[in-house]
Amino acid sequence: METTNVDQALCNCHILVIPYPGRGHINPLMNLCKLIATTSTPNHLLQVSFIVTEEWFSFLKSEQKPDNIKFLTIPNVIPSEKDRSKDLSGFVEAVYTKMEAPIDSILDGISKPNVILVDLYLTWAVHIGERRNIPVASFWPMSPTVFSILHHHQLLLANGHFEANCQEQGEEVVNYIPGIKPICVKDLPPVFYSKYREMLPLILEAVSLLVNKAQYALFTTIEPLESQVIEALHAEIPVPIFTVGPTIPYMDTELNTNKPSPNYLLWLDDQPKDSVLYISQGSFLSVSNTQLDEIIAGVHSSGVRTFWVARETSSLLTDGIGKRGIVVPWCDQLRVLCHPSVGGFWSHCGWNSTKEGAFAGVPFLAFPIVADQFTNSKQIVEDWKIGWRVNKESENLVKRDEIALLVQSFMDLDSYHGREMRKRSMGIRKIFQESVESGAIQGNINKFIRDISRGPSQ
Repeated sequence: METTNVDQALCNCHILVIPYPGRGHINPLMNLCKLIATTSTPNHLLQVSFIVTEEWFSFLKSEQKPDNIKFLTIPNVIPSEKDRSKDLSGFVEAVYTKMEAPIDSILDGISKPNVILVDLYLTWAVHIGERRNIPVASFWPMSPTVFSILHHHQLLLANGHFEANCQEQGEEVVNYIPGIKPICVKDLPPVFYSKYREMLPLILEAVSLLVNKAQYALFTTIEPLESQVIEALHAEIPVPIFTVGPTIPYMDTELNTNKPSPNYLLWLDDQPKDSVLYISQGSFLSVSNTQLDEIIAGVHSSGVRTFWVARETSSLLTDGIGKRGIVVPWCDQLRVLCHPSVGGFWSHCGWNSTKEGAFAGVPFLAFPIVADQFTNSKQIVEDWKIGWRVNKESENLVKRDEIALLVQSFMDLDSYHGREMRKRSMGIRKIFQESVESGAIQGNINKFIRDISRGPSQ
């Protein structure tokens, strides 16, 4: 069997993992590490050392994980994660200037790893690998589609779309990037045209280092969803590429079914099938207060059953929700999305949420806010056809009356468009399930483990 061959390569294999200190980066990398770690057996040694800040260790230390994953800690780069949203530029600067030295010191005190598995944004880790002669595997936490758009920024420059003005050129179509389906300028990652443009040099440097300096590239997707993109990248990039699956906690969800159900799942148990709209705008940057007021008023007046995830704004949501809804500060998102009562997902379309909603077979109301979310939203709505857009124009306020009508129509299970969208969503779900059950994902992970045990492929 395949696992026998892998086991023989597992002896004394040590993987040092360095995630970017943000929830949307740490979670998928930890989920991948759990799959990697469980490839081992008690008779063979595969050790995963996962480096986090002291704050993140306090969040993660009680999390269920295989025994051969251990945490190593470094001092916090900023006093608290909450400070990140207040001063994003300061946080990014701290990540790039304060993390490298303590991690370099950790390497002085441990056995030399077979590979450094690192979030692509931590460019200095590639230089650590060079200095210490350790191969580096770059983990890209967004979609391969977004990576390819960034990788082909010279094509955007040549065609006048690198410094595009979204207000003037938003509807112009970009149809010249290999493997990428036609995409409007407004759906490109907004680092090309928005206030986040200052981060573009860092991002392009990270993409360049993966292509030119790293020994492996790991993409968190399943190949059938983005096969043309992956095929084009294979043809252009000299680095071995591994598609390692959705890196969402589907294994944990299966384990948790035997645990006592939290109150929010008991509430869902009492709701009709496909009747609940699950609403989550992510864990970090959110909408303006004015837009939030419109969303709350519009969703409430729609009369649709709702499950809201909110921390700071929970009191605003609770007023007027009655028995038709529930508000929680946190939930096991994948477990909620897979519940039969959930019939729709209002999402910011972060890549992790996109994969979880697609895995669960739930259609989307797409409300992107920043970064790759606009490109993910386009894939959901136009390429996979499993969702509708909420905000047609990213700069304009979406009013409550429009939101109410949209939500009512979206959750109408008897409409032709609603039925067709749900049928396509279940088709995407089947693709995910087949990738897991067929062993295709584990096969790619097995090959990665063999390669790092023997050294980079020639």
